[in-house]
Amino acid sequence: MRTPDTQRPRTSRPGSDILRTALRRNVGAMIWGTVLMGLYQAGETAFPIALGLIVEHTMKGERSLGALAVSIGALAVIITTVSLSWRFGMRILQKANTTEAHRWRVRVAACGLQPVARDVDLKSGEVLTIATEDADQTADIVEVVPMLISSLVAVVVAAVALGLADYRLGLLVMAGTVAILTILSVMSKRIGSSTREQQARVARAGAKVADLITGLRPLHGFGGNHAAFRSYRQVSTEAKHQAVTVAKVNGVYAGTALGLNAVLAAAVTLTAGWLALGGEINIGELVMAVGLAQFIMEPLKLFSEMPKYVMTARASAERMALVLGAPPVATPGEGRPAEGGDLELDHVRYGSLRKLKFRVRAGEFVAIAVYQPRAAADLASVLAVNVPPEAYEGVVRLGGQELAALSVESVREHLLVNPYDGEIFAGTLRSNIDPAGTSRTVDEAVEASMLTDVVALHREGLDYGVRDRGANLSGGQRQRLSLARALAADAEILVLHDPTTAVDAVTEQLIARNVAKLRRGRTTVVLTSSPALLDAADRVLVLDEGAVVAEDTHRNLLARDEEYCLAVAR
Repeated sequence: MRTPDTQRPRTSRPGSDILRTALRRNVGAMIWGTVLMGLYQAGETAFPIALGLIVEHTMKGERSLGALAVSIGALAVIITTVSLSWRFGMRILQKANTTEAHRWRVRVAACGLQPVARDVDLKSGEVLTIATEDADQTADIVEVVPMLISSLVAVVVAAVALGLADYRLGLLVMAGTVAILTILSVMSKRIGSSTREQQARVARAGAKVADLITGLRPLHGFGGNHAAFRSYRQVSTEAKHQAVTVAKVNGVYAGTALGLNAVLAAAVTLTAGWLALGGEINIGELVMAVGLAQFIMEPLKLFSEMPKYVMTARASAERMALVLGAPPVATPGEGRPAEGGDLELDHVRYGSLRKLKFRVRAGEFVAIAVYQPRAAADLASVLAVNVPPEAYEGVVRLGGQELAALSVESVREHLLVNPYDGEIFAGTLRSNIDPAGTSRTVDEAVEASMLTDVVALHREGLDYGVRDRGANLSGGQRQRLSLARALAADAEILVLHDPTTAVDAVTEQLIARNVAKLRRGRTTVVLTSSPALLDAADRVLVLDEGAVVAEDTHRNLLARDEEYCLAVAR
């Protein structure tokens, strides 16, 4: 749930700022890359000039071995310069490009994973695309600018060399280059708008895939997989059509650029030939002009492609700005909850919760029997600080302090909410139970969650490999693994949301006793309808229609509350 924009000023970070930041912190690498790539282009330009000079000297009768040796040496120096400058120049630029892409990936990921979510209308799959593809394309600007400058150097050097032979050749190159870039700059705007739309549609398709993978098992369960796949096919088809449109635009752009470059090269060659026939330039200058006419096609090709890359980088930067420039959903406080305090909800109204009021004393094990699953989910969201305090009525207190006055990090260090659908990550059983590698209660957590049979089943034990989303584990094993992770964290206040729905009754009984034993003296709240967990609790709160309607031990409630008995009896 979002608060109105009028209550929270929105800051923005436009894509141009992101590009300027990328350029600013890579100035050193770009300068060296520009120098070396400029040397490369200058060396390439010097090659036909040197050939023209050699031919001219040969035509004048200077055919000594010394002159031949000097010519070969000059060509060797040019070739060596071209080879080394390209090698080291591209190494510097690509290292800077890769490093910059990594920085932006980390920044976007940090925004997506921060304790207080950002107010941005993007799904997690779209954020993933922005953190990968868009970060890479934005960082390309670090490589594009030096290539643009070096290509310009090559065109200028070629124009000057041709101008020294005949001013009309130099003017032809300069005028032709300006005309080509003017035409292509207009076309690049179409590429930018088409690319932005393609990136958005591809991101939406990626988000749809992520959602399908997450819900694949439930979809198969109630036969909704075909409808879901049709929905994805529609989104994917839209992305495909837009990709085809972008490919067509890029194809027209590339074809136009190549054609215009070829026309300019042909014009320079024909003009040089006409001037040579008229005796206005010599044979050596003709050879140089023909060689340069062929050579300038490469820098002109690079030069003409740069606007396309710049527009793509800007489109990606603007998509990153959607994440990086979005304000937090809530502005958390800076306080820390007191150790050993109570958990209290005072007339909380949110979603299906209706003036919910209860208090859990420090060290108490309380089970909450929730008749409506939606109310359990809403309560878990409020306690997990997934809902900002200003988005609901009433107050949540930890140790007597209001949640809004506490920092999110300190709340989550103090109070851990283990969700119903806890994620299982690729890695090992151990890395899933103790991601930080700092827990001292891993073995106790494994035993309490009854995960011991899974550990004993494999020779690697806790180092047994787990596939992405726990694909090689059953539903009950994944649930017990998630419970073991929550118990291993040893939080002062632990909230468990339906931790045993996928296990059998015998295992459920053992888990209930083990959790009560392991968590003795630590505050524990379980949202459940499990008779075993309800019986293991110190007391049970009955939550109906978003409010507490009864409170007692499980057995007393069974004896006097018929509705409760029907709701939890199995």
